Amino acid sequence: MQAVVRHDWTLAQVNALYALPFNDLLFQAQTVHRQHFKPNEVQVSTLLSIKTGACAEDCKYCPQSGHYNTGLERERLLEVEKVLTQAKAAKDKGASRFCMGAAWTNPKQRDMPYIIEMVQGVKAMGLETCMTLGMLTGEQAQTLAGAGLDYYNHNLDTSPEFYGEIITTRTYQDRLDTLSHVRDAGMKVCCGGILGMGESANDRSALLMQLANLPEHPESVPINMLVKVAGTPLENVDDLDAFEFIRTIAVARIILPQSHVRLSAGRSRMNEQMQALCFFAGANSIFYGDKLLTTDNPEADADMQLFAKLGIKPEQRHDVSDEAHELALADAIKDQVNPPLFHAAQ
Repeated sequence: MQAVVRHDWTLAQVNALYALPFNDLLFQAQTVHRQHFKPNEVQVSTLLSIKTGACAEDCKYCPQSGHYNTGLERERLLEVEKVLTQAKAAKDKGASRFCMGAAWTNPKQRDMPYIIEMVQGVKAMGLETCMTLGMLTGEQAQTLAGAGLDYYNHNLDTSPEFYGEIITTRTYQDRLDTLSHVRDAGMKVCCGGILGMGESANDRSALLMQLANLPEHPESVPINMLVKVAGTPLENVDDLDAFEFIRTIAVARIILPQSHVRLSAGRSRMNEQMQALCFFAGANSIFYGDKLLTTDNPEADADMQLFAKLGIKPEQRHDVSDEAHELALADAIKDQVNPPLFHAAQ
């Protein structure tokens, strides 16, 4: 049966998907996935922190919050030249999208000229561009779109009901307003959440329902596993069961059938078998590189080896004039002729 794009999901319907037997859920998710995507291709992005630390927000999961003592040193906005150097390196390694993140409540007008120059410089390389800079006004969204920004990331993080337990310095509606400004400006939306913050199963369903019931589905949906950082209020929260995470990927694929579902933060804590199940459940995007802003990510070589084992290729793009970078990661993957054996105990 052909998957239908819907915007009227109820919590009971989403919970019913979660409650399916694991094999049935993954089969349904993989069936939907194959209706909209090539099953053995994964979109590859690289993420760079362009301004680190001392954020005024109090997000309990975040080592960049100025409210917590995590030992993270504050860094000023990177120079444009340094950002473009990193973007060139990402392109050479096969990334098709370059994402830039700043630890801000919202961008200041004094920073906008530098931000615009970064977007234009990365865009000129033939890469898709993405930024996450905090909340945006409508005018700022229009400015970024005019500079050529393709995607803007602004996560909902969790359900509306659990949100106040995690963040108090901005409201859920603030986040929805920013997403509206991004859409109105004509940019694509990257929006997802974080699992394992102590939320309930109902909260996970409610988060996905919120995403699926937006006026337009996000083009990209990052699903993060909490990375516990010493000094943050969530450093001792209980780990989320791996099967619960995989179920969330599968449900996201079913109710967001045309969105790229990204395995995002926390992937370095997942063994190869768990990642493989996530790909089978419908995840078809990753961040490539050893850092996601300030948290660890699997090394590039490890990703190449896993792709080779699974027969996965980087997703090809057809909307940029320079496509040479699309083959770089594929060539590197083919070079992994005899990858080392994975030990399940690791």
